[in-house]
Amino acid sequence: METVRSSEGWKTAAVLVARLVMAAMFAMACVFKFSGIAMTAQYISSAGFPMATALAWLAAFFELGLVICFLSGAFFREACLLAAAYVIFLAFAFHGPSHWTDPAMLEFGAFVSHFPFAAGLLFGAVHGPGPVLSMKAGLLR
Repeated sequence: METVRSSEGWKTAAVLVARLVMAAMFAMACVFKFSGIAMTAQYISSAGFPMATALAWLAAFFELGLVICFLSGAFFREACLLAAAYVIFLAFAFHGPSHWTDPAMLEFGAFVSHFPFAAGLLFGAVHGPGPVLSMKAGLLR
């Protein structure tokens, strides 16, 4: 691990908080999937995807892997890139234009909310996990 200058402490703290927020978001989604895999599969099926139960399990384990990467810092850049692609996919697959039939446009709001999260993930992919509490393992530099 590297030492951090005191003037850089706020940046280190901000990166750690961002990593915790990213991990928390995917941890919540992961817990919901594992605790209600049948409901998740039903939701996936309602969006028109085949093999919904298998996809639900795959999504739950993928999200668990993301949580581990965000908390440990290992393969952080790769996890951020994969998570950003996943979040954008989810936006279009489950909240995209084909779902904008509600006059209140609730699905549009859900759709748009995925993009700032994806932007943060891309920012994380570029800047990395920070200098502390990070395993530094990864393919991208």
